[in-house]
Amino acid sequence: MTAILDSAALLPGFADPVLGSQSVFRAVLDAMSRPGRPVACPEPVAAPAPLGRAMTAAALTLVDFDTPVWLDPALATPAVQSFLRFHTGAPLVTDPAVAAFLLVADAASLPRLGDLALGEDRYPDRSATLVVEVPALDGPESGRFTGPGIAAAEPARIAGLPAWFREDWAANGAAYPLGVDCLLTCGDRMLGLPRTTRWEG
Repeated sequence: MTAILDSAALLPGFADPVLGSQSVFRAVLDAMSRPGRPVACPEPVAAPAPLGRAMTAAALTLVDFDTPVWLDPALATPAVQSFLRFHTGAPLVTDPAVAAFLLVADAASLPRLGDLALGEDRYPDRSATLVVEVPALDGPESGRFTGPGIAAAEPARIAGLPAWFREDWAANGAAYPLGVDCLLTCGDRMLGLPRTTRWEG
């Protein structure tokens, strides 16, 4: 078991941690500032399954020792936990309500958004960010995204989210400036859904 944990932890993540995290940070910023548009992850990463490329890159870039992280059951394996602790130093928590970041490989296990950290009136930034792997970012059209960063509207083509997600997302937007932000990933691509984005139609 120790050998397995060690080998998982020692997977390199980014080939160059500094340049890799800078490049991915720009990609995440692009995704969040232009909601609804898929953005390619610019850096290769080596990580234990079932961590996907874009999800891993986002975690290695945005998470640190001061960022409580919750892992869904699919990710709560010794190999993934060892890898994240080694590369980020992040505390791993079992209660999603206290997590600053939630990594979700199986969207069916996504907690209800209202049960997560939504921030405080004086500190709305003290809220959770969800990184959720989905089967597709270019599936059948199911409405449109509108809001800041979107010139007119972006077609919503996300597949695999729970049936309740759109209802929760509407309530999340109504709570602004409180609320969670989402980064949806699919393999080596990511799509930003900040709390200001509306999912209509």
